[in-house]
Amino acid sequence: MTDIFYSFEGKIYINLTSHCPCRCVFCIRDSHEALGSASELWHPHEPSWEEIAAAVERTDFTGQSELVFCGYGEPTCALEHLTRLSRLLRDKLPGIRLRLNTNGLSDLIHGRPTADELCQVIDRFSISLNAPNAARYNEICRPRWGEESFEAMLAFARQCKDNGRQVAFSVVDVISPEEIEQCRAIARDMGIPLRVRGYVA
Repeated sequence: MTDIFYSFEGKIYINLTSHCPCRCVFCIRDSHEALGSASELWHPHEPSWEEIAAAVERTDFTGQSELVFCGYGEPTCALEHLTRLSRLLRDKLPGIRLRLNTNGLSDLIHGRPTADELCQVIDRFSISLNAPNAARYNEICRPRWGEESFEAMLAFARQCKDNGRQVAFSVVDVISPEEIEQCRAIARDMGIPLRVRGYVA
């Protein structure tokens, strides 16, 4: 059975979907079947609400202060389940914080603005910046919509920040040091911190 909840480096992660509109050149799901405590992270079918709710009941959340939406797909592809589950978890675990690791393309995925809706249920956003400009983003992340995706991602990050949520950018160190510095400049200009992640082969 595919894992919906799994632990990794002391945190519990939530794997809601296998769908993603990007094909990033560094994506871990191209080289690993699973991660952390998970035995399988590829969903043979998209989880139903009943399967997600049952997984909540099976999971021990003892000692957790924050849960992270992050699996082998882009969590916002399952937007309805994500928001519904967030509310369930807040009811079940008073005081829990929720973080979303996302490519920031939710508005393009759903064809409408989604930041305000997500900010109602998510405390922190980690958004994959990954490149210093639209052309390089298109090469590295290979999004379904082409180069317009870069500006859509930046706009989503700006909207989340304007909603008063904690927002951070991340890049993977498959790009050059010069490009990382250019990403730092973008993040600095937007008032958003940047984290550099090591590539996992």
